[in-house]
Amino acid sequence: MDIGIIGSGAVGSCLASKFVKLGHRVSIANSRGPASLKQLAKETGAEATTVEDAVKNKQVIIVSIPSKNIPDLSKKLFADLPKGVVVIDTCNYYPLLRDGTIAGIEESGIDSLWVQEQLGVAIVKVFNSIFATSLNDPGRAKDDKNRIALAVSGDDPKAKDVVFGLVDELGYDPFDIGTIAQSWKQQPGTTIYCRDINLAELKRRVDAMGTDWSEMHDVIIGQHHADESLMAVDTPTWLKSLND
Repeated sequence: MDIGIIGSGAVGSCLASKFVKLGHRVSIANSRGPASLKQLAKETGAEATTVEDAVKNKQVIIVSIPSKNIPDLSKKLFADLPKGVVVIDTCNYYPLLRDGTIAGIEESGIDSLWVQEQLGVAIVKVFNSIFATSLNDPGRAKDDKNRIALAVSGDDPKAKDVVFGLVDELGYDPFDIGTIAQSWKQQPGTTIYCRDINLAELKRRVDAMGTDWSEMHDVIIGQHHADESLMAVDTPTWLKSLND
């Protein structure tokens, strides 16, 4: 499969390396240009390219950049994508630690709705709710009870089927949590965010959240703000809290 990755941070780089090892043809780009990616290309086997070329003639495009940089990607990038191209969003909104306040996200509280609007193309949300360190570990066999499950959301069933296959190929259990409007269930501040839990536990926690964002908004956004504040001063303590 031809995969283009926009973003060379921890998650983008890890996915590039893993997909190359699985036999996919991977191109990776960032805002600084191909010259800045020579070492990463050597380490991962991915092709260093421009953002524009990371989108051309690809079957899957992965956007893995800070939320604050999403508006820098022109809608023209995705305007003429052939039917069937899957666009994946791995982004998380961190207003305190990195992104600053983004009014469009604050309005609904659902970051991927805003990302989808900015890019002008339907997206599938995945790989945002796992640490890059966990993603870098080898995946597990399907029958392993400790196989990590990953939440997947999106509006296009066919696109999600492609993503389910990629997630499974990497050694994780994909779990469909609904449409992009339901992607709040996998955002920072939720009980499934970066917990490294198996499929049964992920299902249980997703079910416990229900489907009404208006009921969960204050709880999840409040927890996200509390987590960010703690991360800013004491990340080790925050990491320990994920096991509670």
